[in-house]
Amino acid sequence: MSGGRRESGVLAMFPIVKLWLYRILVELGGHRSFIEQRGLSSDSLAEAVGLGRWLDDQADRFVASEALADLRARARAIEARSRRPRVPRTLSANARRVARLLGLSACEREVLEFAVLLQISGLLQEAVDSLEQGSLGILRRLLSTVLRRPEAEIGKALDGAGLLARSGLVSVDHRISGSISSKLDLLSNKMVEQLVYTEIDPVVLLREYVVPPPVPTMTLAEFGHIDRALALLRPYLKRAIVARRHGVNVLLHGAPGTGKTPLVRVLASEVGAELFEVASENGSGDVVEGAVRLRAYRAAQCCFRRRQALIAFNEIEDVFVGEVGFFGISLPARNKAWMNRTLEDNPIPTLWMSNSIATMDPAVIRRFDQVIEVPIPPRRQRARLIEASCGGLLDRQAIDRLAQFESLAPAVIVRAVGVVDLVKDELGSEAGAALLQLVGGTLRAQGHADGNLRSTAPVAAFDPSFLQANVDLRAVLAGMSATRSGRLCLYGPPGTGKSAYARYLAEQLGMPLHVKRASDFLSKWVGDNERNVARAFDAARHEGGLLLIDEADSFLVDPLSARQNWEASLTNELLTQMEAFDGVFVASTNLVERLDLAALRRFDLKVRLGFLQSSQAWSLLQVRMESLGLPSPDAGLQHRLDPSLLKKTSGHEIGMPMKAMVDDIR
Repeated sequence: MSGGRRESGVLAMFPIVKLWLYRILVELGGHRSFIEQRGLSSDSLAEAVGLGRWLDDQADRFVASEALADLRARARAIEARSRRPRVPRTLSANARRVARLLGLSACEREVLEFAVLLQISGLLQEAVDSLEQGSLGILRRLLSTVLRRPEAEIGKALDGAGLLARSGLVSVDHRISGSISSKLDLLSNKMVEQLVYTEIDPVVLLREYVVPPPVPTMTLAEFGHIDRALALLRPYLKRAIVARRHGVNVLLHGAPGTGKTPLVRVLASEVGAELFEVASENGSGDVVEGAVRLRAYRAAQCCFRRRQALIAFNEIEDVFVGEVGFFGISLPARNKAWMNRTLEDNPIPTLWMSNSIATMDPAVIRRFDQVIEVPIPPRRQRARLIEASCGGLLDRQAIDRLAQFESLAPAVIVRAVGVVDLVKDELGSEAGAALLQLVGGTLRAQGHADGNLRSTAPVAAFDPSFLQANVDLRAVLAGMSATRSGRLCLYGPPGTGKSAYARYLAEQLGMPLHVKRASDFLSKWVGDNERNVARAFDAARHEGGLLLIDEADSFLVDPLSARQNWEASLTNELLTQMEAFDGVFVASTNLVERLDLAALRRFDLKVRLGFLQSSQAWSLLQVRMESLGLPSPDAGLQHRLDPSLLKKTSGHEIGMPMKAMVDDIR
C-alpha cells in the first residue's frame, strides 16, 4: 500500500471534492486501480472517501470486493442526500463574475470551477489520473459524470472555438498522450489562489500578465519620419475603436530602441483609448513563455472587449517565430487555424511589435491590416531627439556629432542621459564628455565605429583643392547642385579623400548624409541583405539625403567572380536600386578593377582620386598648422617633402595620402 498525500483540511473546506471523488472512483471505474487485490493503492485517498478502516497492516483480512461494496454504499449515501455539497462560496462568486464578464455558459463556468479545484487538490488529481490515460474523450466523460452535464455540452465547452478556450483562462491539451489531470491548465497558479480565496474583480486576474503602461513621455511629433504611415494609422485606430470593429491588427517592426513601444503609448493617448500591454515578465521577474503570453492576450481580449481600449503585444518573435515546442515546430505552425482566428476575431485592436520580421511566415504577415517599419530616425530628427533628451548637457556641435550616427537608437541616448544625470554634480563641466563616452561605448559594443565621438581635436574646413582628381570637382558640385541627383563613383587608393568629398558634397548640397558599409547590409538571414539595401535607398529617398556606400567593391562585384549566390543577389539588388534612385548616390572604392562592368555603366561620372602632389602637401601642411594654433612651418622644410613623401611610378607622380598627412600633423 502506498501512502499518498493527506488533504483533510482541504476536503473539510471543500466537501464538493469528496463528492467528485466518489463519482470518479465508482461511476467512472477509478476503483480498478485504487482497490487492488492485496489492499488500497493510496492511504490518503482511502481516508478521504471513508475507507480508512481498510488500511490495516493485517493484509490477509483485506477483501477487495468488500472494500468496493463499502465504497459504493458511501457513494450512494452522499448522492441520496437532499442537499449535496456545492462549489465553495468564494470560488462560485468569482466564477460567476468571470462568466458574466466573458459571457460564459453555465456549463463553461462549471468546467472553470472544476479546473480550479483540480489545480489545488492533489487527491482530486490522483483520482482523475487513476482513469485511462491520454484520451480527450475520457476527459469529456469525466466532466460529464462529475458535473452531471451531457457529454455533448461538455464537448462544446472544451472546443477551441468556444469562449472558455478563447478566453485563455483555461487551456485544453488535445494531444493523445499525457495524464488526464494535465489536460486542463489554468493561466497561472496565482490566478487559482485568487479565485478560490478572495472575492475579486475578474480583471485583477490578469494583472500579472497584462499591465497598464506608464504615461507616455514622447509625442507624435518625434515620429515625423513615419508621418505618412501615422496619418493613416491614427484615424484608422480611432474609427475601429468607436465602431468596435473586430480583427484589427497592426504590425510595427524595426531595430531595438527605435521607439516602437513609446509610439504605441503615444498612439493610445492620441486616439483616446486605454492601453493594456501583454507583459513578457511576470510579477516575480521571470520570463513568460510565448504560449502563456498568447493566453493572457486572449484573456485580455475577452475581459476588456467592452472598453475603449488597445492592446500592445511586444517581442512577438517568441510567439510567431521563436518558440519551439512539440516536434520542434513553432506555435503558429502547430496551430495555424487557431492563429488565423487570433488575428481575425479579436474584438480589441492590437498593436504587435517585433524587432525583426525576417523569419515570420508571410501567411501570418498578410493578415495584418497595416505593416509599418519604425526605422532609426533620420539625421535631422535624431538631432531634435538628442537635443530634447540630453538635458542641456551637450552643445550644438556635440549634438550634431551624435546625430550623424544612423545606428544610434533614441533609447541609447535616453539611457546614457539617465546615467549622467544621476552623477552630474560630481562630473561638473565634464558631464557632456561623460555622456559622449557612454554613447560611444554602446556604439562600439554594437560593432559601430565611434571615432568622431572620441576625437577632440578641432576639424579644419574641408577644401576640395587638396584633392588630386582627374576632373574638376567644383564643376561636379555645380552640376549636382543644379540637378539634385546623380550617381557618382569615387575610386583611388586609400586615404585620398573619397569619403571626405562625399561628406563635403552632402554639406554643400544641404542634404543629410547616409553612410552605409558592409556591416550595415550583411545578415545571416536569407533575403535580409537585399532588404537592407532597399531600406538604405528608401531612407535616403524619404529624407532627401545623399547616400554613400563606402567600399562598394565589397558589393558591386562581377557576378562571374561571386563565390556565393548571395553575393550575386546583393549585386543585382544594388544595381536595381541604383537605377530607380532619383537622389544623389555616391559609391567609393579602393579596388575599381573589381567592380562589375554593368555597375560601372550605371554611374553618371567616375572620378579618380590620387595622392597629394608636393605643392598640395605643402599647402595642406600650412593650413593644418594654422588651424591647430601652431607656428607656420619653416620654408626650409618644403624641399623635404619631395624626397620623403614622393616617388616616381610609371612616369606618374604619386605622393602621400591626404588622410595620412592630416593624421600625422594632428
